[in-house]
Amino acid sequence: MSDDLRSFVQGLPKAELHLHLEGTLEPELMFQLAGRNGIALPYANVASARAAYDFTDLQSFLDLYYAGCSVLVTEQDFYDLTWAYLLRAAEENIRHVEPFFDPQTHTERGIHFGTVVAGIVRALDDGQKHFGISYRLIMSFLRDMSPASAGQTLEHAKRYGRHIAGVGLDSAELGHPPEDFEEVFAAARGAGYHIVAHAGEEGPPSYITGALDILGAERIDHGVRCLEDELLTARLAMDRVPLTVCPLSNVRLRVVPDMAHHPLKTMMDSGLLVTVNSDDPAYFGGYLVENYVAAAEALGLTRGDIVALAIASFEASFLEEGPRQERIGEVQRHAAAYGFEGTASTL
Repeated sequence: MSDDLRSFVQGLPKAELHLHLEGTLEPELMFQLAGRNGIALPYANVASARAAYDFTDLQSFLDLYYAGCSVLVTEQDFYDLTWAYLLRAAEENIRHVEPFFDPQTHTERGIHFGTVVAGIVRALDDGQKHFGISYRLIMSFLRDMSPASAGQTLEHAKRYGRHIAGVGLDSAELGHPPEDFEEVFAAARGAGYHIVAHAGEEGPPSYITGALDILGAERIDHGVRCLEDELLTARLAMDRVPLTVCPLSNVRLRVVPDMAHHPLKTMMDSGLLVTVNSDDPAYFGGYLVENYVAAAEALGLTRGDIVALAIASFEASFLEEGPRQERIGEVQRHAAAYGFEGTASTL
């Protein structure tokens, strides 16, 4: 990794829009929380836990992911999880985050919805106070659970007002098309939530179309398989639908064979509004800076490409127009210090 490239990316103001808080659980914190809560883990030590992070596909990752979540019990646990991520975010000059959390993963094992939200929001508020990291919290439904369960989760969320800004759809994609959740997403839209959805990672391009037309998604999480459908790609480009792409995740989960074959640059060249994100960084071997650098090195991204991706991360966010433009101005000033000028359309 070029130290100069890493320094440039690290100093670049960025937003992260596709980040699962439960996926930031590092083995060290997992063991700490397990000890605090008297939970036995199936690993002898941190090293053996890391060795288990060898996935063959999305489902094999999810099995380990949900096992790790078992150590999250108290409000303080959720605070510590979120705070650990924010410490890294501050080091990487991430200026805005829109993290996901999966309430059903916790309520299904007897953890109160309010316990989860209170810990996460308290940490996010502290991150905004101490580091100036703004946020919009997104609650995701698990698509391999029933639509009825999603509906109950939405009713819980309504009690927490402004603390939850949007709802999404994640977990095992294959065999769980967007139309299964049409009714609950209509209710979420009616309640004023922003709508996002995982689609086109393992699932076909039709899942992206379904997320847009059936769920009313404003943003597509992953979406890398859109390139298999020329009409869909043209639609996404014309409508400026954001795609929150996660390069290292796609490699680890065998969505692409290696970083050199990742479609990120092709997506950019096709006029798509693409952002770079880390997904579940504790499990996939890299936080946001690592994702930028790995993609840049493998795909030959220019500094201008990298700046355009950072600008896109704020364009694709749910920030209001004033704060959004302020953040974009920060990116442009950083770029200018390295000899770049212009906007996302000219860099």
